[in-house]
Amino acid sequence: MAFGLSWPYLIVGCIFASLARASNISDVYPPLWKESPGQFSDYKIENGKYIINFWHYPERLGTYKILLNKTAKYFAKFSPENEQNILWGLPVHHGWQYQTGRLADPTESTDCGRKSGAHLCISVDSWWADLNYYLSAMPFLAAVDSGIMGIPSDKVTFLPPPKDQMNFCYNVSSCHSSFPEAMKKWNEFYQHVKSHSSTFDDLLEYLWAAHVSSLEIARKNFHNRLKYYSKQEADFERSWALFVDYLAPPLFPTTLIRTYEFQKELPKRMLMNEDRAPFIRDFSGFQNTVLFALSVLHKVHKYTGTLSFVLWKTLMKSTVARKLFLEILEFILHSFN
Repeated sequence: MAFGLSWPYLIVGCIFASLARASNISDVYPPLWKESPGQFSDYKIENGKYIINFWHYPERLGTYKILLNKTAKYFAKFSPENEQNILWGLPVHHGWQYQTGRLADPTESTDCGRKSGAHLCISVDSWWADLNYYLSAMPFLAAVDSGIMGIPSDKVTFLPPPKDQMNFCYNVSSCHSSFPEAMKKWNEFYQHVKSHSSTFDDLLEYLWAAHVSSLEIARKNFHNRLKYYSKQEADFERSWALFVDYLAPPLFPTTLIRTYEFQKELPKRMLMNEDRAPFIRDFSGFQNTVLFALSVLHKVHKYTGTLSFVLWKTLMKSTVARKLFLEILEFILHSFN
């Protein structure tokens, strides 16, 4: 069992080792960040409501940009320039999805998301895009509902996808109706964001609770999308979703630089059936190691019947264990540099 519990340390440790090579802050923003909408007035207005096309990459990215801008003042006490805003993890990860082609139509029946076609299109058949919808629409609309965004809760709506419309929500009221528990947790997070007494760890705790709640629903609703991918990519998707669960108990800080460096060690393209980590030639040593470790973690988790995760959660409740976790990461970082 100790072997199973060591894998989250290894994966995060390898990724943290790259933090010593952090890039200039101007290089870490998601693709097209500067070009995406940055205020509500950048979107179309119909009947007094802002209309946002969540199936167009810049428009979905723009909702994150507004969210980061509107919450910046609450995170100013932690660092300048909004770098310690823990909501950065959402758009930065979405940018990686776009950059690696994971928002494109995996069925290849349309040119949605293809570089040679409608490259800004987000496909409703994409597993990555659908899971991200729950981690973009809900956080955004909950922020509107909490009053952080400065507009009434009924003044914004999202356009539906071309199919499977019942799997999504499009405004504050429909999200509360369809996904009440997840929306409740996002609202709780924003209430603590607005509180002057909230510590950084307090906010991480509520953020991860909301994140896990949204992801849990999305994984169940879009499991059928995995059939569109190669076996290696589908296995990676399962392993990645599981690993995110393991990131929650230690309250991984999803700040700008840290999330960017984290994702540099993820696959830089879609995986093909012939890819075999840790022997993928066009991947770095770190990328191969992380991909292999993710696969092993998934197998251990499956073999133990979730017992390893329960023990991990219990272990991370201990302040001593969390401190040890960080010390191990620090040791690995110095070992690699």
